[in-house]
This record gives sequence, C-alpha cells and structure tokens, in this order.
Amino acid sequence: MLKVRNALFFLGMLFTSVAAADVQIGIGIGLPNANIGINLPSYPDFVPIPGYPVYYAPQVQANFFFYDGMYWVYQYDTWYTSSWYNGPWWAVNPEQVPAFILRIPVQYYIQPPSYFIGWQPYGPPHWGEHWGDNWEQHRRGWNLWDYRTAPAPAPLPNYQRQYSRDRYPQQLQQQQQLQQQHYRYQPHDPAVQQRYQAPAQPQQQRPEGYRQPDTQPQYQQNVMPVPQPRPQGQQKREEEQRVPEGYRQPNIQYQQNVMPVPQSRPQVQQGRDVPREPNREQDQQRGQDQHRDHND
Repeated sequence: MLKVRNALFFLGMLFTSVAAADVQIGIGIGLPNANIGINLPSYPDFVPIPGYPVYYAPQVQANFFFYDGMYWVYQYDTWYTSSWYNGPWWAVNPEQVPAFILRIPVQYYIQPPSYFIGWQPYGPPHWGEHWGDNWEQHRRGWNLWDYRTAPAPAPLPNYQRQYSRDRYPQQLQQQQQLQQQHYRYQPHDPAVQQRYQAPAQPQQQRPEGYRQPDTQPQYQQNVMPVPQPRPQGQQKREEEQRVPEGYRQPNIQYQQNVMPVPQSRPQVQQGRDVPREPNREQDQQRGQDQHRDHND
C-alpha cells in the first residue's frame, strides 16, 4: 500500500510540474566541459529548500539546483555543475559530489528517475543502494548530520539576470571576469572550492585508488651541455681528489709526442759533417804513383 501511495505521489508531482512550467529545456548526456542541452531563455527563479543550504528551480523541467555558488543538474545517473545557469557544464564523479547535494529530498527532483519510485519523498535518494557498496564505503556517513547546524544558503548570483539570450556570455574567460566583478561570494564546501576556482578545467576521472604524486618530475631538454672553463687551480684539485687511496705519482716525466725541431749548427761544424765530393784527377795521379812504386 505504501509503494502505491508513493507512486501516485510521484505521478501527481510530475503532472503538476509539467502543467505549471513556463520554461522548457532538454538535457542529454554530455562530455566534461561540454553543452548538455540546457538552453534557458532567461535566468530561472529559485526557491530555497527548507532546512537545506540548497535552492531548486520548480519551473525548470530538470533536476536543477543551486548550492554554494554553483548550479547543479542531475540527469541519467550523472551530476553536472556550472558557475553559469546555461553552462557550459561538466560531469562530477559520484565520489566527489557535495554531501548537501546528495541530501536533497526526493520530492524536490522535478524529473525523478524511475528508480526513485518507492523511496520516501521527504528523505534523500538511496545513493548507496543505486551506486553500489564501493560508493557507500567511500562516502560513509554522507547522510549523518545535524539539521540545526546546516549553513546558510549562498546568495544567488542575480547579476546574471541581465545576461539572457543573445547577451549570454559564451566564453569561459568572459564568464569568469563578470563573476569576479559582480559576485564576491567564495564557496565554503571543500568539494565546491576546487571547481569554483578553476571552472574552465573539466573534472578528470581518476581510477579507484589513484593518488596524486607529491612531486612532479622536471624534464630537461635533451641537449648536450656546453663545457664551461674552470680555473686551473680548481681543475688540479679535482684531479687530485679523483686519485685512489694509496696511489703514488711516478717520477717519470712524459713529453709530448712531437717530432723535435732541428737546431742550427755552426758553419764550421756543419762542414765537417758533410762528406767531401771526390776529385777524379787527384785519384788518378795517386793511382799512377802507387803503380810506379810497385814496379820499382
């Protein structure tokens, strides 16, 4: 009987929302930092959820919320977030969705998925039942909180009302500049601060158990270093430090392997060393004299 009553509640809530809605949007599955199909003609009207620091947009045909300075949309088992009401949006890992977004009661989902049927409308969705035990262990205690200690809702960025249709800023850099000029609120939720400070960066999916390294290696260009001249005294000391223990420098002095340059000698000494050219007439006369002495 209770399940039938909850089903009727959801059907009635859905038909009532469709009849009262004056803003229509279409949302599809989108990639990080991509357009997921939201195209609101103007800034939507938000209503605070009693007891929660969260707003919802009852006239928008989507699960459209505002929390801690950012917009949040839940569609087809994926949470998306943006700092502007028409995006661009990027996906948020289920393990990193802020706790107060997870705690939003079922009855404030304008387009509840089919697996919400049977859950209490005044309580949060059964995320652990839907996303599995691994998610439940990672986000243990996400729904344990004191209602009396809930923070106050963040102020709405009403300055964005003047940026509708053709005036809507499409560039992320322009959106950031306008937000810095007109919206001075800073998020308090640690899960929101990272995305609020760098909204242009898409949320990267990390495998389970991934840990960011403490240090990042610095890579150098693969270029041969140019040797720098060193003082002669320093070079000598470095060579002495490389000598192994117990080594004794030999007394042999090595000379450079270069051919010696001949030295010039005195002219007299040079004449002595050069052989004398033979004199044929003197040799012939000396031979005749020897022959004559032999005959005598």
